[in-house]
Amino acid sequence: MSYSGPAAGEPKRIKEMRPDDIAAALASDARLIIPVGTCEQHGRHLPLGADTIIVERMADDFSAEFGILRAPTIEYGVNVETERGFAGNASVRKKTLHRMLNDLLDTWELTGVKEFILLTAHEHDPHQEALATVHTTAARVRVVDVFAVDLHQLLEGQTEPMHGDEVDTSVLLYLAPQLVRLDLAEDYMMSRDEVRRYRRGWLRIPRDSSGSIGKPSLASAAKGAAIYSHIMEKVRMRVFVAPGPDDTA
Repeated sequence: MSYSGPAAGEPKRIKEMRPDDIAAALASDARLIIPVGTCEQHGRHLPLGADTIIVERMADDFSAEFGILRAPTIEYGVNVETERGFAGNASVRKKTLHRMLNDLLDTWELTGVKEFILLTAHEHDPHQEALATVHTTAARVRVVDVFAVDLHQLLEGQTEPMHGDEVDTSVLLYLAPQLVRLDLAEDYMMSRDEVRRYRRGWLRIPRDSSGSIGKPSLASAAKGAAIYSHIMEKVRMRVFVAPGPDDTA
């Protein structure tokens, strides 16, 4: 049986498509979604690919909903530094991620992509800077930090997303509960100033933290479903439904 590309309502993953199918999809909609994850610890209770799993699912959902092409996932990002090592952690430097994305976007632009949508769930400033400074010849680049959405009304013990926290853990309990060990979750809070310094790369995750920052003990699958739905709705309206020329997500 010959393969005719993804059916309507299924994600359009370019790694599973033939060149003719991709060209036809770009002729209809010249956007490309690129999920950018990390291979980074989020505490003893979560898998290293937590950020990646979240943006992969969102990329698939948006691709299926809008019929937009979805690139293979970038599995590695710029990790937050820690005061102790964690088995399996794999990070790249900011300039490495930046250069790789420049190369990829350049080749995709030559094949007809006119807008790139980079989805990430990692709020580390050096990681964000690597994405925000990529350049193209003419194509538009939109960097979407999915956790930049205001979530405070959906949280109990935090006012904003942190790391391996109430947000990450809830969303993973919703998307991939088999990968979560909630019995191993440990709460570790920082002051607002410490969180700001940690995100900028000025403060390492302390040795006495299990690797997470926030209150994962308050996580639930129901909360994760609400958070995921809220993020999807905000990103959908700002990026996919009516993206004006100067919008930012």
